[in-house]
Amino acid sequence: MNDAKPVIIAVNDDVRVSGLLQAPTNARACYVLAHGAGAGMTHAFMAAVSTELVAHGIATLRYQFPYMEKGSKRPDPPKLAHAAVRAAVAEAARLLPTLPLIAGGKSFGGRMTSQAQAAAALPGVRGLVFLGFPLHPAGRPSNERGDHLFDVQIPMLFLQGSRDQLAMLDQIEPLCKALGRRATLIVVPDADHSFHVPAKTGRKDAQVRSELLDRLAAWIDGVIAAK
Repeated sequence: MNDAKPVIIAVNDDVRVSGLLQAPTNARACYVLAHGAGAGMTHAFMAAVSTELVAHGIATLRYQFPYMEKGSKRPDPPKLAHAAVRAAVAEAARLLPTLPLIAGGKSFGGRMTSQAQAAAALPGVRGLVFLGFPLHPAGRPSNERGDHLFDVQIPMLFLQGSRDQLAMLDQIEPLCKALGRRATLIVVPDADHSFHVPAKTGRKDAQVRSELLDRLAAWIDGVIAAK
């Protein structure tokens, strides 16, 4: 197993956050991976994704948003969150200068990454990967949180559970269709926003995650081969 190497990322003159780099010697790309709103970069799901991607030859740089670094439960204002995304991408490029970059993350982290990319292209980033894009609050279906995605001009991969209450299929499917060739939607049957599946399906979460990451790695290969 490739051990995670601690790094420090300077967001601005006053704010620094922690990161964890996992980079196999045969890495062919690096995924700059942001955490969700409620749990930081060391959450079991984040750690498992990073470790399993190493086996696929994909490096990862996980990092904390400033509020999580401070132990707060209130997410950062978008401006600060976007600055953290940019700083993490810049650090990944500095640490692994020969690798193409993919950015995104789990839920909130993915959305902050796409907002940053929509505002101004993240240097070196060839595509975005969302591990459960939070399109709307639970119980309030809408696609307004996806409006900024039309300003993203690089490929996007949406990995979504069919039971995700933060991205109902009747909302996320037409959005991805409207985005055209930029968007690839992969729906995980029976999975919720955390990619958990009920025991009655006969499948384990680890199996679902493994299949998910197989698809993710294959998509990355397609993106980096396109240029």
